[in-house]
Amino acid sequence: MDTVTTDIAIVGAGGAGLRAAIAVAEADPKVSVLLVSKVYPMRSHTCAAEGGAAGVIKSDDSLDYHFNDTVTGADWLADQDAVELFVNEIPRELTLLEHWGCPWSRESGGQVAVRPFGGMKIMRTWYAADKTGFHMLHTLFQTSLKFPSIKRLDEHFGVDLLVDDGRCHGLTAMEVRTGQMKMIKAKAVIIASGGAGRIFAFTTNGAIKTGDGMAMAYRAGVPLKDMEFVQYHPTGLPGSGILLTEGCRGEGGFLLNKDHYRYLQDYGLGPAEDKPRLKAMELGPRDRLSQAFYHESKKGRTVETKWGDVVYLDMRHLGEKLIDERLPLVRDLARSYVNADPVTDLVPVRPVVHYMMGGIHTDINAATSIDGLYAAGECACVTINGANRLGSNSLGELLVFGARAGRFAVEHARTAKTAGDIIEKQAAESEGRIKALFRRSKGKERVATLRNELTSSMEDGCGIYRTEETLRSTCDTITDLRARYQDLALEDHSNVFNTDLYQALELGCMIEVAHTVAQSALERKESRGAHQRLDHEARDDANYLKHSMAYYNPNGDPRIDYADVVITKSQPAARVYGGNAA
Repeated sequence: MDTVTTDIAIVGAGGAGLRAAIAVAEADPKVSVLLVSKVYPMRSHTCAAEGGAAGVIKSDDSLDYHFNDTVTGADWLADQDAVELFVNEIPRELTLLEHWGCPWSRESGGQVAVRPFGGMKIMRTWYAADKTGFHMLHTLFQTSLKFPSIKRLDEHFGVDLLVDDGRCHGLTAMEVRTGQMKMIKAKAVIIASGGAGRIFAFTTNGAIKTGDGMAMAYRAGVPLKDMEFVQYHPTGLPGSGILLTEGCRGEGGFLLNKDHYRYLQDYGLGPAEDKPRLKAMELGPRDRLSQAFYHESKKGRTVETKWGDVVYLDMRHLGEKLIDERLPLVRDLARSYVNADPVTDLVPVRPVVHYMMGGIHTDINAATSIDGLYAAGECACVTINGANRLGSNSLGELLVFGARAGRFAVEHARTAKTAGDIIEKQAAESEGRIKALFRRSKGKERVATLRNELTSSMEDGCGIYRTEETLRSTCDTITDLRARYQDLALEDHSNVFNTDLYQALELGCMIEVAHTVAQSALERKESRGAHQRLDHEARDDANYLKHSMAYYNPNGDPRIDYADVVITKSQPAARVYGGNAA
């Protein structure tokens, strides 16, 4: 096994990983950084984000407004000290991106343009047409190339963390091209590997989002926090799951049922006051819009298709000029995948799994419970998102907390203790685990079979609405899949680009992460944000105004514990949108 030595290793080279690397290089050019990514950085999933990043910049907005919108959207499960830090730091981060070359859309006078986004009562979402994540990722990647201290290991799959006496000293990784294992020694490790939306059958997430980084930290002893909160985005394209950005509704698009009726007004999202405090309707939060779709479907007011029930997204009234200027990708996607031109046609959409509010438990400095291990981006839970993330807060989150992870990792690396010999043994055990999996040929199970059973079970049991029965069924299925995974057989035994092996490793991570989602949801007997129980319909602050913490158990269900929510100035109240409590 080859050994690579660096000061700081970053697992993942998307938005959070690149921002962390730049922060390290700026804090101390002498500190070496190694980006370890299973894909080339420009293929990271940040490039798929379309709508924008929220940050206070206009005179009719304020930091308090952004704070209150975020905490309310989170159904008061967000840590308010983290939210306050976030809303204060994100305008600077977005301005910094502009200085680095990010082509934000502009107003006619040259000022940065902002658009409305769901759950935000003030227009504060910066955007670059409808390819915001793409342009942000390009900007960060290009900026990272300026720093000689930043090196990369592209197409390397992170396998296991190396931990000695409660301190992280690196990781093992496998090169995709050759199958060669590498031991990466580091004084600090930052996990920025993205979410795990692929544990569901119908998702906007690309194939790479399988929870690898979450599972690495989880197996090493770091709890996964608030994993029951999985966000459905209300406007995914049927069949493919491809996202149509919230910017469609921010620019004025309507959601219509089969009778061409704007049904959201029936769900506590009706018209409210005028601008600058925006009306709700289609600009309500994502959890409420997805739940409204569910109820419309139960009432028989959705449209039946071969992909399941859909509603219509109507943008025809926006006009071709505006759509081509601000939503060109949306028009291309709709025409290509559902044969509907938003300029002239209604576009079929339905809720689709989009984002995980939960993740690796970190503090406000992006530090985990293992000394020297940090996490940022969707894989982490700091938590500013609570029970429901507001659209356009995630791109900002990866900037703010990616930068903080980098800066605090530098401080740790300066005084980090030397690792003991135990990490050499751990690296050998990690290699042995991979070799044992690689040699399997006589098992009865196949990766695709187990993966399909997992994703179908998660869709059925942990969807928009849940019950004791559906959750227990999903937990039982996952327990069965964990056992059957040990009887997995691989058909490809070559060393070069062995996708069979990598998909098997991803499947193992998916099973572990899915188990925390289902078990945490089973034990949270209330409805809050994106976690809705038909058998426990009310929010229960007395018993569940707290974070769930899932701890790894190699021999059974994860252990679920709880931690207090940090409340500084906003006491829990009813979530009100469109002038009505709901």
